[in-house]
Amino acid sequence: MRILIVLVFPCYMATLGRGAPLPGRGALVEDPQSQEMVKMSRDLIEKILQAIPDTHTSCIHSQALQLNSTENAKLAMIAKTIGMPSAPVLKAVSESYTLETCLKHMSEGLQLHRALLSSVTPRLENKDKVISLQADIRDLVIQVNKLLKKVQAEAVVQPSPTPVALSLPGDYEIQVAAHLTLVQLQAFGQDVVRCLRSLDQSNEEETES
Repeated sequence: MRILIVLVFPCYMATLGRGAPLPGRGALVEDPQSQEMVKMSRDLIEKILQAIPDTHTSCIHSQALQLNSTENAKLAMIAKTIGMPSAPVLKAVSESYTLETCLKHMSEGLQLHRALLSSVTPRLENKDKVISLQADIRDLVIQVNKLLKKVQAEAVVQPSPTPVALSLPGDYEIQVAAHLTLVQLQAFGQDVVRCLRSLDQSNEEETES
């Protein structure tokens, strides 16, 4: 069985550099409304990260698929066979990687994982926690997109959707797809936390004090 997901971005592995300055962040740091969005976003990503272990336990019944296992790297071949896309890059904002690009990739990566979860949910035995996780991701995307609009100089025309097909012929492939989505979401979410922390003025104040 092949499941079609429509996405709107190229895919890359998620990594995030640290310590670099963040050009263009002043408008978000100095604007109270934007800071409220940043705080809401941080709360939501923390909620998502806290929910991932229980969600994984509830829907993955194979003992061979553990969330924080070093064995996950060995699933690269089956991930390729299934057609699992990786997340967009999140890295330190710089002259060549703007805050707008960072927020755009953040939104795209979250939408990717929500789409992947949506694709496997109908074929999972226990769906409640997965559905709840999708709802939190949706809420976070809304907040991130609001921040993105704050930093965009002008309205941006979205590129045409790029279709991505997952090949899930049996229960094992479904389990692997759900497992790898949660593993990748956890890593991507940790990068999101670091990026949002750099935009939170209250975090700066705590550091200075």
